[in-house]
Amino acid sequence: MNPVSDLGALGFVLFWGLTALAAGVFLFRGYQLFRLVSLGRRSEKFGQVIKRALTALGHVIIQKCQFKNITREDRGGVGHLFIVWGFLFFVTYYFFFIVIASGFGIPDVMEHNKIYGYYTWVMDFVAPFIVIGTVWGIIRRYIVKPARLKGQQTAEALIILITVLIHPITHVGKIATQIAAGHPPAGLGILTPPLSTAVSHLYTNAATIAKWHSFWFWSHWVFVLIVLGMIAYTRYLHMIAGALNDLLRRTPPKGTPERIDLNDPSSFGVDRVDNFAWKQLLDSVACVVCGYCQEICPATFTGKKLNPRLVIRDIKTNMLKNGPFITKKQAPVLPLIGENQEGSVPMEAIWACTTCGGCMEVCPVYIEHVWEIIDMRRHLVQMQAKFPDELLNLFENTEQRSNPWGIAPADRAKWASGIETKPFEAGKTEYLFYVGCAGAFDARNRHISLAIARILDAGGISWGILGKDELCCGDSLRRLGNEYVFDRIAKDNIKMFQDRGVKKIITECPHCYHTLKNDYHQYGTDWEVIHHAEFIRGLIKEKRLKLNGNGDLGKVLFHDSCYLGRHNGIYDAPREVLARTTSHTPAEMKRRLNRSFCCGAGGGHMWMEESIGKRINHERVEEALKEDPRTICVCCPYCMTMFEDGIKDLKASEKVQVLDLAEIVARALQ
Repeated sequence: MNPVSDLGALGFVLFWGLTALAAGVFLFRGYQLFRLVSLGRRSEKFGQVIKRALTALGHVIIQKCQFKNITREDRGGVGHLFIVWGFLFFVTYYFFFIVIASGFGIPDVMEHNKIYGYYTWVMDFVAPFIVIGTVWGIIRRYIVKPARLKGQQTAEALIILITVLIHPITHVGKIATQIAAGHPPAGLGILTPPLSTAVSHLYTNAATIAKWHSFWFWSHWVFVLIVLGMIAYTRYLHMIAGALNDLLRRTPPKGTPERIDLNDPSSFGVDRVDNFAWKQLLDSVACVVCGYCQEICPATFTGKKLNPRLVIRDIKTNMLKNGPFITKKQAPVLPLIGENQEGSVPMEAIWACTTCGGCMEVCPVYIEHVWEIIDMRRHLVQMQAKFPDELLNLFENTEQRSNPWGIAPADRAKWASGIETKPFEAGKTEYLFYVGCAGAFDARNRHISLAIARILDAGGISWGILGKDELCCGDSLRRLGNEYVFDRIAKDNIKMFQDRGVKKIITECPHCYHTLKNDYHQYGTDWEVIHHAEFIRGLIKEKRLKLNGNGDLGKVLFHDSCYLGRHNGIYDAPREVLARTTSHTPAEMKRRLNRSFCCGAGGGHMWMEESIGKRINHERVEEALKEDPRTICVCCPYCMTMFEDGIKDLKASEKVQVLDLAEIVARALQ
């Protein structure tokens, strides 16, 4: 049975004419979008193409993007899995048994074999799952209405879901009429697929079976072509753009902005869409508006102006609006950074980001929201000098005295005035203990520095410090967009480390750890950088520390630092150290590991006022207090400050204490 050839030459003209029309509509819009994305500047080179392609293909097939977001509270991804896995089989069927078989008039060759019969079984199995997944999606979006889909009950989304639903229904109708007429998969010597067989019993009038088959075939194929034409104009596009985004995504480390050419003023940040890298513009096209990013974002959660999903939406809207003008070498008509209009990113939103990376962690199509925001900060800071007033002191103090407080560099080693420390000496000292600004100057965090020093001595480690010569690593400057000063600090640090013969570095702060290890790697460094949590774990495993218990810390609750966890994947080390030190597995918060909630200090917010919405550290401390801990363990000086401030604000100081991992271990030393 071939409804195409049954119409004679007209059938083939109709089949290929409609197919060419749909393909033309798709390719025309695809070319338009390609030209718009190509307006972006060239950025990093993408090597290992074959490896990248195989990885992206594997992610599409196994649907890694959905598995990473399926939780006990949100199972929406399950329906998506049913749909995608089903359609992978459908696409194969379309190519072999519709395009080739029907389109070239050879269904007798393609269908009269057991392979076809077995494949109809597969299709019969996946069709109900597509229906279930689609109905699930409709119910969730239009009846359940989860918070992350607020405002997304659009006609476009409903049309997409209905077109998805039509595919398996019309397919089953097509196969059922073939079985009713005695055509394959009937008569192949194998059992016919059960669902289609059951439906075939509806067609008892032999005189109308062929007409019904023609109806189901043409309705099925027409809806396939409608979807093909819709892809580049609707959210269907994420199927292609998302896979491309996976293919071309930034290689680890995740938390490192792209280095810019400071000799080229045009690279000093982004104030119009063609200043973005083309990969960043591809991000905007790939967005499927799922809302996972806004759900995890600490700024969105606490009522700030920032919503990562809307930032990407505004970039796309701006590109679609300004792209045709920029292509013609004309000035943009819609500002990229502005207020109260779709297509312009509010300045308030740009400064609300803590660079925690939660949005990038959960994004199913690998959009890198944070780096778009940092690029816009770079423009505001370096080209317009527009930034929150409180950052002026930070910029000046760090540039002039290499620490955020503007304290005299001679005071950097005062934290160690009560212990014996040695300066780092090339060829004699194995490890540099890079204390960092907080560990050197902040009164509370100095205790952590002392604890680390005690642990290093107890483990028999050869270590030293730079003392007054130590400089700030520049983390906050870079995340706030002050790339010029960061670049100078980075080069000064690298030169000093090279002159001193530094090869191995232990850090107290995850932000220092990330900057020295990953940001400085862009300058060609290859030294070994270790956070104290990992280093202490190594000492315990090597039995170089003698622990005698830890007193009564009560219930110990662990908090994951964004820059230690999400940005660098260090989750197990601090937990193992706590378990070995306290003889108990640490308690966990509801939001933990890669879904941990930010303390509110990253991205330069340690030095900024938080006047809009709920304080981020209050939200995190409240979550911690619900677990009724006696001790909250952190591994970051910023987290220490934010937790202690939050506990004081919430008047819980008498019930709970905050300790760094190093302090807990130091207390347990014999």
